[in-house]
Amino acid sequence: MKLHLSIITPSQVIYQGEVDEVIIPTEEGIIGVLPEHTPLLSKLVPGELEIKTKGQSQHLAVTGGFIEVSNNQLTILADYAIHAQDINITKAEEAKKRAEKLMSEKVGDIDYAEIEKEFVRAIAELKVARHYKPK
Repeated sequence: MKLHLSIITPSQVIYQGEVDEVIIPTEEGIIGVLPEHTPLLSKLVPGELEIKTKGQSQHLAVTGGFIEVSNNQLTILADYAIHAQDINITKAEEAKKRAEKLMSEKVGDIDYAEIEKEFVRAIAELKVARHYKPK
């Protein structure tokens, strides 16, 4: 029996297909979801998501969102997700530095929240890219 996975962001469907297991960063900690998993709703937190299928693994950087498991269906609604091989390390490092500089300056609350989102996304991308991106 397989688990059907859908990873959806506001701009696109990142992944759709049958998988053996998914390792997900959630508010409760890192969890593994296998076929026949008990129904679950949880908050997705920034970090690394791993998809395992037929002995192969894919790694993605994700930020916030929600997950739902029900009837061998795993739906991940992510604010942002990117496959390790698609991460541009140079751009992520530049985004991190830019966000750090802007956060150190006293900006308004709304601006700060946007800058913080950029910073969190850059950190997640760098973590995943440094571990899994082919050299």
